[in-house]
Amino acid sequence: MSEKGLFLQNVIVIVWDFDKTLSPAYMQSPLFEAYGVDEDRFWEEVRALPEYYLKAGVKLQEDTCYLGHLLSYVRHGRMPGLSNAKLREVGGGIPLYEGLPEFFERLQTLMEAKAFRDGDLRLEHYIVSTGLEEMVRGSKVAAFVDDVWASVFIEEPAAPGFDPSVAPPGGEISQIAGFLDNTTKTRALFEINKGVNVNPDISVNDTIPEEERRVPFRNMIYVADGPSDIPSFSVVKEHGGATFAVYDPHSDGHYDRAASLHESKRVDMFGPASYLEGSETDKWLHRQVRRIAEGIMKDRKEKTASTVTPGPQHI
Repeated sequence: MSEKGLFLQNVIVIVWDFDKTLSPAYMQSPLFEAYGVDEDRFWEEVRALPEYYLKAGVKLQEDTCYLGHLLSYVRHGRMPGLSNAKLREVGGGIPLYEGLPEFFERLQTLMEAKAFRDGDLRLEHYIVSTGLEEMVRGSKVAAFVDDVWASVFIEEPAAPGFDPSVAPPGGEISQIAGFLDNTTKTRALFEINKGVNVNPDISVNDTIPEEERRVPFRNMIYVADGPSDIPSFSVVKEHGGATFAVYDPHSDGHYDRAASLHESKRVDMFGPASYLEGSETDKWLHRQVRRIAEGIMKDRKEKTASTVTPGPQHI
């Protein structure tokens, strides 16, 4: 924290979606493979769930109903022994796009420039996903990520009259502890913006002037792949941040989808999901991080010039 305000505002943040943004597959793919579950069949069942439950008058949240269906697979013995530890272990098998995770290391070198080091500037990465937190934390990008917002499971739920001083026992996952859908992902953006994730005394609903927030949106970049991320793209872009859509160059229709987001001004730029050195995506993200860092230092210089009166000089 700064002496006069809540935060120094010396942090640059890239917020990442995960599936189809950092990985060419849905992160659950290695989970299905580990248990011999037909992935296509599972997702067909998930797509049929809303209509199925509507016959009983129950309306499902379509973004997240797959979580309950995963628990059904566990309960019915199709995924025996699936725990949070197992999810993290299986997460190590999530495939990544070319250039990852080395891209994160190369991007970090921008902060090693003397001017940025002297200014104590920092680059942080966050993943905000409707996927599974434990799988993300087990993936090969986890070591480069500062925090994760995603769906979480409870293993053994607390019984009535439980002792809060005792750690909960482990076991198979059995309840949903929390989840994100494509709309509530925007809440995570405001938590990052306000610094809720680093200061437990701050709530996302607290009123904090923009000049006092930990990561002003102008210092934030949001990277994702599709129309489902429009709410998050809109929040970041409308508040002065940068937005970028990636597309899988090997999948039909992905280019058109990303181009459409750019043409409709939902995103500032789009490019292939290749993070190799010298790729269009690599160059654009490096340029934006450098631009934001230079802007922070320029603002500081101007603020110093406007508040400091030079002392008398010898004639």
